[in-house]
Amino acid sequence: MAKNKTVKFFLLVALALFSGRGLAAESDSIALYGSPKYGGGWQHFDYADPDARKGGRVVLPAYGTFDNFNPFIFKGIAATQVAALTMDSLAVVPDDDITTAYPLIAKKFELTDEYVGFILDERARFADGSEITADDVIFSYRSLVEKGSPLYKIYYADVERAEKLNPRHVRFYFKKGSSNKELPLILSQMLIYSAKDWEGKDFAKPYLKAPLGSGPYVLADFQTNKYLVFRRNPDYWAKDLPARKGFFNFDEIRYDYYQDTTVTLQALFSGNIDIREEYIAKIWATGYDNDKIRNGEIVKEEIPHSETARLQNFAFNLRRPQFADRRVREAVGLAFNFEWAKKNLFYNQYERLNSYFTNSGMEATGLPQGRELEILEQYRGRLPESVFTVPPANPVYTDYLSARENLRQAVALLKEAGYDFVDGKMTNLKTGRPLSFEILSNSANGSSFTRVMLPFLKNLEKIGIKATFRNLEVNVFKNRLDNFDFDIAIITFPISRLPGNEQKEFWGSASAGVSGSFNLIGIKNPVVDELLDGMVAAQSKEDYQAYIRALDRVLLNEHYMIMQWYAPHKQVAYHNRFAHPETSLKVGFQPYTWWIKENE
Repeated sequence: MAKNKTVKFFLLVALALFSGRGLAAESDSIALYGSPKYGGGWQHFDYADPDARKGGRVVLPAYGTFDNFNPFIFKGIAATQVAALTMDSLAVVPDDDITTAYPLIAKKFELTDEYVGFILDERARFADGSEITADDVIFSYRSLVEKGSPLYKIYYADVERAEKLNPRHVRFYFKKGSSNKELPLILSQMLIYSAKDWEGKDFAKPYLKAPLGSGPYVLADFQTNKYLVFRRNPDYWAKDLPARKGFFNFDEIRYDYYQDTTVTLQALFSGNIDIREEYIAKIWATGYDNDKIRNGEIVKEEIPHSETARLQNFAFNLRRPQFADRRVREAVGLAFNFEWAKKNLFYNQYERLNSYFTNSGMEATGLPQGRELEILEQYRGRLPESVFTVPPANPVYTDYLSARENLRQAVALLKEAGYDFVDGKMTNLKTGRPLSFEILSNSANGSSFTRVMLPFLKNLEKIGIKATFRNLEVNVFKNRLDNFDFDIAIITFPISRLPGNEQKEFWGSASAGVSGSFNLIGIKNPVVDELLDGMVAAQSKEDYQAYIRALDRVLLNEHYMIMQWYAPHKQVAYHNRFAHPETSLKVGFQPYTWWIKENE
């Protein structure tokens, strides 16, 4: 789990079980397994440089549009950087110890089987100098549950109540019988709003006035859909805390908004932006061949990471009747030739996703065995036999013969599902309707997907399926998704390194019918629901990982999506006046730990 992901994708914090609950003794951290990495007077996180130079300005790209500064509500399109830079959470989970929460607004923690308590730092202040109190914590929690995105009712479903013990002490009591072991860590990641600042305002409505925060920056200027300017708060209350040393080094951070990721390459070369993360393999391979790269004015760097791969995919909308049959979904997936795209478009830089949890070490592989098999055996009569007999695997295109075989298998599956060729069109023999659908992307991807789509559409055409591809403006695309108005859409789910309660929002039946939820696919599978419950309630690391693998296997077997690809490293280009910590830790691209070199 990365702390900033909670903002970028609507506080989608995902941590797993917690063990060792005892008496309500105060502690300096909340550790998921065993002892925390940092203890005994630690001074800073290992991937941040406490001596990093302060000052200067950085300009970064952002994509799409915004009409709102609150990323936690259903309405509007939020500029998520506002919450990321101007607000603090109760605790910090570092990227090199993702199972432990360390103090920020809360200086001490307490945990029992009945509640988790947060004792607030008496130094904690909002940007106007007012104290952060238990009332602010409770207001933030209630606002999320009562007026936030539908996600939060599921996310905090196991909280019975929040209670103020004194102005700096708040407890969250768990519902009786709750076995949600990750809940204390989830609550520790909640960003805290000022209750006073929100008096007379409706939390559920979009606002283009930055809320009063307690974070390292304040929003100094903005123009809707154009830019955001943040200035470092010199009076930031937490600047000397260990969890903040070496972070937030720039005096000013500016985000300029673009509609297309490809445009920002020229913005980098012209000096309009300073740092750019690359998302397109062809550009990384061929687009940086110029004098600025050769003379070292701009640096290309591949930064290793150990993150679970982002789940980028072609997502089927199960609410569409043509995708109700698993065999139809599998047949469509057989027409996607990843190997051709990898060689001809991706310059062999990307690997195929093979799991809902790729690169986590918890992928379902081979046939189920051990504890995973024991779990799945409970559902044998309710699952397709293929869960137990067919290892999960993507179709592979190696040559002309394998291409023919994949398309032959696709036709066979469609015939099993009640389709056949009629006048050259793959047609439902009961309804008489040809199989056709629309695949949606959004303009932030630029035109890059068009090159990927052409051979995919051609293969579908060979088996009688008419598919069209549309690239929509970001806001139109979001509205279509929010209202489940799509056939297939190119979607990315952020998957934590320790998947947890948020998985219910992605794949759980309870969220399938809620507009604006992240169950965009519309999965309503009772076995998936029970596996999600088992994952959240797992009492040991072994059980937790076994439930993850069982869940992965069942989801893969249903062919709810066509897996796309991921990169095992972050590709970043930047002007050479910037520096970042040298570390062997695989924490990926961490722009808030960067700084400007001396004499620049």
